[in-house]
Amino acid sequence: MQELISVFKRVAAGAVAISATVLGLSGCASSGSSFPPAPAIASSADYSYIVGPGDVLNINVWRNPELSASVPVRPDGKVATPLVDELVAQGKTPSQIARDVEKALGKFVRDPVVTVVVTTFVGSYSEQIRVVGEATRPQFLPYKQKMTVMDVMIAVGGLTDFADGNKATIVRASEGNKRYSVRLQDLVKRGDISANVEMLPGDVLIIPQGWF
Repeated sequence: MQELISVFKRVAAGAVAISATVLGLSGCASSGSSFPPAPAIASSADYSYIVGPGDVLNINVWRNPELSASVPVRPDGKVATPLVDELVAQGKTPSQIARDVEKALGKFVRDPVVTVVVTTFVGSYSEQIRVVGEATRPQFLPYKQKMTVMDVMIAVGGLTDFADGNKATIVRASEGNKRYSVRLQDLVKRGDISANVEMLPGDVLIIPQGWF
């Protein structure tokens, strides 16, 4: 009888140990990121688009159509227009480029009035949103005012089957590479809109792989 009781105690102890292990694994799988949650509102009302290589600019010189042109921003960040051979466009706003063109044309035209409109958007490298890890289509995206992580996930095709979406993080370059947690699994798979947050220029969204 004593031996039977001893066997029962060993079986019970083993069951407790297995239960503890399962609970530990479950807690490990469901635990969130150690980083603070990303703020829901982040964008600034005074944001201005920054031109980058690959953008196409429509440069219009009022009353001088022969000096107007649609030009791409070259890989070196410069553009060329009639009477203006080399003009740095990268890292500037369209308004700043317009003033630079006016200054350059002022040598040939009296009081030129120039407007610059971006017609194809790629954006400056420092402003692009980058998505790496377990996204269906990891890529970079041009930043747009009020862009949210939901917009980003739609653009990259959502999460892969191996993604641990609730452990995703945003690395925010504008805040010295500070890291924030985002709940992509809740947002994409469960439709929890409260998990949607705004992005900022230069953000990197990192989506890790789930292990169990």
